[in-house]
Amino acid sequence: MKKIIFTLLLLLGTAGTVLASNVMPDKVMYSPVNTFGVYQVGHSIVVYNEPDEASAIKQKIVWDNENVIPQNLKKTDLFIVYLENKDFALMSVTDETDEWVEVVYDNSTGATGWIKKDDPFKFNTWVNFYSMYGRKYGLKILKNAPKSTYDMFGTPEDGAKKISTINNPEMINLNFIRGNWMLVTVVDSDRTPKTGFIRWRSDDGVKYLFPALK
Repeated sequence: MKKIIFTLLLLLGTAGTVLASNVMPDKVMYSPVNTFGVYQVGHSIVVYNEPDEASAIKQKIVWDNENVIPQNLKKTDLFIVYLENKDFALMSVTDETDEWVEVVYDNSTGATGWIKKDDPFKFNTWVNFYSMYGRKYGLKILKNAPKSTYDMFGTPEDGAKKISTINNPEMINLNFIRGNWMLVTVVDSDRTPKTGFIRWRSDDGVKYLFPALK
């Protein structure tokens, strides 16, 4: 029955948004909403005003690989990551309880609301998310990242001695995260691996790198 209702909604929304296949951060967002993690969502999302099913519903969202209802929302509005071939979608999280997450459901306006978790393991802090997917897929430096992002240091601290520079990276492998620093192994176009610490985010949470998901 749920599949039938979902199909009917999509048919009724054929004037809805047909979108590019994937959503992925490609540049630094210097005015981000204060987020601390991500939550993997399903195809039907109910956004509440409070973490309580008796509270007012702010938005009901239904989506598949081609459409989003309501049609005024795009996948780039909803998701921080969307991979069409894996049917994999993540929303940014601004707060969390045992049973609920507060998410950004419109990236263009910063609008937030609460959705009930259907699986607690679908939530990850940014550090856990980067640790999991950065190690699996490697990392990419986002456009407009400060030049200092390319500097590699011997220790994870401000004022540390610079030991190398990232030039034309073919691969950036994550080893581990320590606070706002990452220990990475980089293979530049000269194919010579080099290892050192880089600053992956600012003190106020602006991210300069992102896992190279695929």
